[in-house]
Amino acid sequence: MTPSSPSAHTPAPRRPTVAFMFSHPAHFIALGFGAGLSRVAPGTVGTLWAWLAYLVLQQWLSAAAIGLVIVASTLVGWWACTTTARNMAVADPGSIVWDEVVAFWLVLWLAMPMGWWGQLVAFGLFRFFDAAKPGPVGWADSLFKGFGWRGGWGILWDDFVAAFCTLLAIALWRFL
Repeated sequence: MTPSSPSAHTPAPRRPTVAFMFSHPAHFIALGFGAGLSRVAPGTVGTLWAWLAYLVLQQWLSAAAIGLVIVASTLVGWWACTTTARNMAVADPGSIVWDEVVAFWLVLWLAMPMGWWGQLVAFGLFRFFDAAKPGPVGWADSLFKGFGWRGGWGILWDDFVAAFCTLLAIALWRFL
């Protein structure tokens, strides 16, 4: 067994449980503090959690501080996603939603201020690009696969590209 392969000693859960989530700090983070435990559309639930969390964060933090939170959350998330995927023995489990959280924070951080309808459009666009993986998002999704740090980055990378596509669509919408 190599350090980048799934653990041979820990049985991988078919679906993560509350016990699995609390068994390691990385699991708690990668599963979006429980959002990834949703049986229905965990990525959408994770994005909704991100939206709510961002609205709360912006009440207490400056835009610069939120930017630092996003950078730190990306680095911590890379570790958390890498560790959790390895412990689940699945290269990119749908229950890992930290990638949606950080990427949607990036969308909101760069696109705000927006009213509720603008935020809803941003949410819908991001979910479309993340789930359907058209063009560049599909390309990004295929780049980094497997276990270890490369695979952990891959979990995040396609969501960042989906965020970029969302921001591009918003910019075009605002321009036109």
